[in-house]
Amino acid sequence: GLLMGVMLTRYPELFGAIVSQVPLLDMKRYHELLAGASWMAEYGDPRVPEEWAYIEPFSPYHNVHKGQKLPPTLFVTSTRDDRVHPGHARKMVARMREQGHDVRYYENIEGGHGGAADNEQLAFKWALVFEFLWRTLS
Repeated sequence: GLLMGVMLTRYPELFGAIVSQVPLLDMKRYHELLAGASWMAEYGDPRVPEEWAYIEPFSPYHNVHKGQKLPPTLFVTSTRDDRVHPGHARKMVARMREQGHDVRYYENIEGGHGGAADNEQLAFKWALVFEFLWRTLS
């Protein structure tokens, strides 16, 4: 999810569409939600100015701006994700919509970090992704 968020905001010209699943997107506040604090050794502490200076360039939420030419984007998340809070995707979609970007959103109410609780939900999620890509890229 974070990788595709970075691709969206740093290299949008390279993609015809972006799908970001169960994404970590707000790197300024990631440590405040769910398991986020346990990743501080990996990503750094955004409360420390020098570390935030390193983190900010790859924080998708802080690098999406009005007027950017972004590809159509689909965010897929799960209400019950116990690793990456769905608030990351919700906030990013809200910001992108405010800025007039072409963005779609799906949140499964079950499923955890995989985004689906069973094979039926998994098949539905992948059908959404492939349908989005088919319509967007063809």
